[in-house]
Amino acid sequence: MDRPTTPEADTSGAGTGSGPANIGVVGLAVMGSNLARNLASREENTVAVFNRSRSKTDELVEAHPEAEFVPAFTYEEFAASLQKPRTAIIMVKAGRPTDAVIDELMRVFEPGDIIIDGGNSLFTDTIRREKAVSEAGYNFVGMGVSGGEEGALNGPSLMPGGPDEAWVTLGPILKSIAAVAEGEPCVTHVGHDGAGHFVKMVHNGIEYADMQLIAEAYDLIRRGTGKTPAEIAEIFAEWNRGELESYLIEITAEVLRQTDAATGLPLVDVIVDEAGAKGTGAWTVQTALDLGVPVSGIAEATFARSLSSHREQRDVSGALPGPSSEDFTVEDADAFIEQVRLALYASKIVAYSQGFDEIRAGAAQYGWNIDLGAVSKIWRGGCIIRAQFLNRIADAYDAEATLPVLLTAPYFVEALGRAQDAWREIVQVSASSGIPAPAFSSSLAYYDGLRADRLPAALIQGQRDFFGAHTYRRTDKEGTFHTLWSADRSEIEAEDTH
Repeated sequence: MDRPTTPEADTSGAGTGSGPANIGVVGLAVMGSNLARNLASREENTVAVFNRSRSKTDELVEAHPEAEFVPAFTYEEFAASLQKPRTAIIMVKAGRPTDAVIDELMRVFEPGDIIIDGGNSLFTDTIRREKAVSEAGYNFVGMGVSGGEEGALNGPSLMPGGPDEAWVTLGPILKSIAAVAEGEPCVTHVGHDGAGHFVKMVHNGIEYADMQLIAEAYDLIRRGTGKTPAEIAEIFAEWNRGELESYLIEITAEVLRQTDAATGLPLVDVIVDEAGAKGTGAWTVQTALDLGVPVSGIAEATFARSLSSHREQRDVSGALPGPSSEDFTVEDADAFIEQVRLALYASKIVAYSQGFDEIRAGAAQYGWNIDLGAVSKIWRGGCIIRAQFLNRIADAYDAEATLPVLLTAPYFVEALGRAQDAWREIVQVSASSGIPAPAFSSSLAYYDGLRADRLPAALIQGQRDFFGAHTYRRTDKEGTFHTLWSADRSEIEAEDTH
């Protein structure tokens, strides 16, 4: 990696601190500061802190004297403050800033020391960095951190990759700060090189799908029943006491209850309907395409955010023909709400199943030994997609570690059997009423695609053979074939070009 030049650090005040630290944090914006505070709150940890701008270091140390941080104002001081093997977590912006910090740490660290990237890095960057850093004799760990600012402070879900040697030192430290679910810390050694950031990427993709499904459920209930956001908040609060119990359902109720102080309107009605994105959803979809794994629910959720943000297109398209969703009402509100709940649960199961399919495929492609059951367990606490039914996913993989399709586990077969009539009704109603429900619809189409004895892909393969001689296989005999479409249309054996 090229080492960019950096301004000389201010070394005044160096030498302060309470003694050698067993862990350090570089990058003291909100996430880094909160993670440092979490580390320092554990009796067994002493934490060194460093930031490129001295002011952030000073502010953190002064605001939290109870943490007894060991402040450093140069990389040299930071390295000197750490016990061997030196262990440092980088919490800076992904991309070039991360590369710059890695280069600086390699300059002052020694072989055998451990450098951890706790940012939202693309897993292929982590693979590249791990190769370069390990060749120089250092240990490099790409670690997914989920739970946002609150999780970083009070207990995140942690997804570290990296070498086994680093896990020996790092494991006890991470277990001390991770969220705890049912007595177990929400951290596991996911796998080598980029495995941790890969799993975090897919986690975020599932998060996209989960959020879009919840938004579609809210929209359908509001349009169909005329209930206010505050009334719908109570519905979500009730759902959170059942099989849909999850962090995202919980905070949805809180958001819908909120009233805007300036206007007195529900806050959700004041917020512009354009969803932002940081890129991890797109990474999940792009990677799934490369791996040949269908993650249609995640993809539709990602595209729905993109569509919401194209205001210039939406503004000129309102007069397109179609039913008016303003005319949509339901006769039995309670029955309709229950149908939406079941459709949400079924679609949520599909989103998680697709995510775990992508993790399995990524593990096979990159040579990672990822325990899918262990991943589901570390997502039970601390992270954004934590949910009650992750226990059921863990049970499914405990019963059959090589389960090819999560949906086929007995618990989910029963749940989908209960939900599918309502699910189909909701997709039909949304389409006939002109209410966009792309995640509900695509999830059901995926489910039916899995169930189908025969798909129209046979026609597609025939078309491909016609225009590109891409060949096909037959149902009645072995081999690969091509029809001479531009000649006498006889069939010949051919080389497989699927």
